[in-house]
Amino acid sequence: MAQNYFNMKNASLEIMRQIKLNGMADAYEGLLSLPINQQPESHEMLACLIDAEKQHRSHRRMKMFLRLSKLRYQAVIQDIDCSEKRKLSKEKLMILANCTYIDRGENVLITGATGCGKSYLSCALGHNACVKGYRTLYFNMNRFTEQIALAKTDGSLIKWMDRIRKAKLIILDDFGLQPITHQIKLILLQILEDRYENAATIICSQLPVGKWHEYFDEPTIADAILDRIVPKAHRIDLKGKSLRKQSKHVS
Repeated sequence: MAQNYFNMKNASLEIMRQIKLNGMADAYEGLLSLPINQQPESHEMLACLIDAEKQHRSHRRMKMFLRLSKLRYQAVIQDIDCSEKRKLSKEKLMILANCTYIDRGENVLITGATGCGKSYLSCALGHNACVKGYRTLYFNMNRFTEQIALAKTDGSLIKWMDRIRKAKLIILDDFGLQPITHQIKLILLQILEDRYENAATIICSQLPVGKWHEYFDEPTIADAILDRIVPKAHRIDLKGKSLRKQSKHVS
């Protein structure tokens, strides 16, 4: 009888591994290692195994999203310095930390002088989104334009833009540092149109939002782009001295 029970346990574990229920298999092994009188009843064990598999898959998805996001910094919300001198309150940060702005398709516009922590803050928000199960992609604008040029060259632009569209959060860093071509403006407009009210975009820039219209240098396109960015946006204008002397985690 004991041998049959042992064989059944091993067979169940093997089947779990074969059908990729690794979280459930790990939990099952752990429960079976307990003394018989401490092992849960069948219905309780089933609930434990299902929960373990759910947690395992969530963790695996989070790791995948973090890897694919290409975040510039390994930043977390808990490390963000909130203070009056930086013009960033804990209340504002917590509003963004719950990620409901992503579900509502709202944007986040982070402006401030070089070195004040814009990129680090955006990466912390990106990391938080990945942890909560939102597909996230990070680009600085130079890399963004390079990828568009490459995609146009090899004929994969539509596929690349579809990848952008599927991300629930994208981060565009170093926005406004260098001029962009008319073609890049049109592609950016299309990306923002695809995402409008369906996904969120974080934009980091040294330029105040009031100067973005002038930066685009084409009034019609500027109106169209800004109309898809600004109205439903949370604005953070970071203040304070450059943090570069204090930490490498800044932009």
